[in-house]
Amino acid sequence: MELSSLRLFTAVAEQGGVTRAAQALHCVQSNVSARLRQLEDELGTALFHRDRRQMIMTPAGRELLGYARRLTALADEAREAVRGAAPSGQLRLGSMETTAAIRLPLPLADYHRRYPAVHLSLETGPTRTLIDQVCDYRLDAAFIAGPVSDPQLDGCRLWREELVLVTEAGHAPVGQAADLPAPTLLAFRAGCAYRERLEHWCRTEGVFPASILEFGSFQAILGCAAAGMGIALLPKTVVDAQRDMHLPLALHRLPSAVADAETWLVWRRDRAPRALLALVELLGFSPSADQHAARDAAAPC
Repeated sequence: MELSSLRLFTAVAEQGGVTRAAQALHCVQSNVSARLRQLEDELGTALFHRDRRQMIMTPAGRELLGYARRLTALADEAREAVRGAAPSGQLRLGSMETTAAIRLPLPLADYHRRYPAVHLSLETGPTRTLIDQVCDYRLDAAFIAGPVSDPQLDGCRLWREELVLVTEAGHAPVGQAADLPAPTLLAFRAGCAYRERLEHWCRTEGVFPASILEFGSFQAILGCAAAGMGIALLPKTVVDAQRDMHLPLALHRLPSAVADAETWLVWRRDRAPRALLALVELLGFSPSADQHAARDAAAPC
């Protein structure tokens, strides 16, 4: 199998079809189809179920995808190591929505000025999804709510956050979950660590939400909290940064078991490209590749 064929197969799998894969790879659609057929012939098995509307990976295709991501990532890393030059290539980052908005603009802008040859991409999502994407080689690293004890991952603790309960301005003081009879929770989609923490706090104190409304941005969560639709658990830094919106909000301090949170940058132990190491150093750490492999994933740097 050629690496170029594996890259093409990965593109089809991730883009959901030949047409979008061809656009992403900047090549002709018929070329992608022909190369994919050649790969299937070489392997002696179908990698996709095809119909007029979509392509669905077969079990063999799903099995190959993990290997394809690992092999192409390793090839990219080897190329960077041999060149020995300044970091270049692609660096795919993931982040929690709140971290991307408040913590990352300045360091990522600094990184881009220092390493213009690195093609930097950032996508947001809940912690659980981001961890899965790093483990599956779809992201090189992610800013998540930690710590994480997954043996596949290594990481650095970056920031401590105080989480606060956010309600409309006229809400009565909240010191315990019992002050919130059958609340409506305003949160990001399932897999968000802050949502899970709020649900766990309510559940352990015998309070059960009437409903959970899911949102794609913290601005929408804050707006709905101000309108009295429900309550949310967010980093205080996020709420403070939105003061110029003049939303009628109340912030409630919570017990440290609920309020104390950490933000980590995590990556695979077997995948530490030069572009990622440069970012880690810019954020205030200087781990070597050998130290990455030896450090316990749940220990702070």
